[in-house]
Amino acid sequence: MHFQISYSDTTQPNPNSKEFWVNMPNLMTHLKKVAEQKPQATYYNVDMLKYQVLQKGLQSTPLNLAVSWRCEPTSTDLRIDYKYNGGAMTTPVALNNVQFLIPVDGGVSKLQAVLPPAAWNAEQQRILWKIPDISQKSENGGVGSLLARFQLTEGPSKPAPVAVQFTSEGSTLSGCDIELVGLGYRFSLIKKRFAAGKYMADN
Repeated sequence: MHFQISYSDTTQPNPNSKEFWVNMPNLMTHLKKVAEQKPQATYYNVDMLKYQVLQKGLQSTPLNLAVSWRCEPTSTDLRIDYKYNGGAMTTPVALNNVQFLIPVDGGVSKLQAVLPPAAWNAEQQRILWKIPDISQKSENGGVGSLLARFQLTEGPSKPAPVAVQFTSEGSTLSGCDIELVGLGYRFSLIKKRFAAGKYMADN
């Protein structure tokens, strides 16, 4: 059973908001079916609405990145500068479990001057930095650098994109909010979060 959601047309008075109506009988039927399938569950998740927004440039990204490679036949120097951008969020909150993953080819034989400490996967030829959280309260206001020198046997390396992962609770990047109109129902809890999907930076 698919419950239906209909929404108002573009002629509604306020162009910055949109009203949606939920087909409650269909929703109740769906919830009853889910309850029968998972009788031990204390609550159920139902996708009610999905949306996409278009953001512009660096000012809309919560973590700004700059990557620099210096590739020589016998060594590679890698530097990643990052800067926390609380202005991209509706309410500035910390970025949690931040990970920077970068492949480095060229036959890496030894790592030198790795700051802060990182994990090297020799089989996959990748280096991984993990930072518990980055925010305005972090050292230098959330501005920092990752540095590493790689000794090579089959250089030079080819610069590769840096992939970054993180999550954040308590805010959004879109600025979208939600409220119920009418007295028949209420929200018992609203959670706001965002997470990095394909978040990458090139040289």
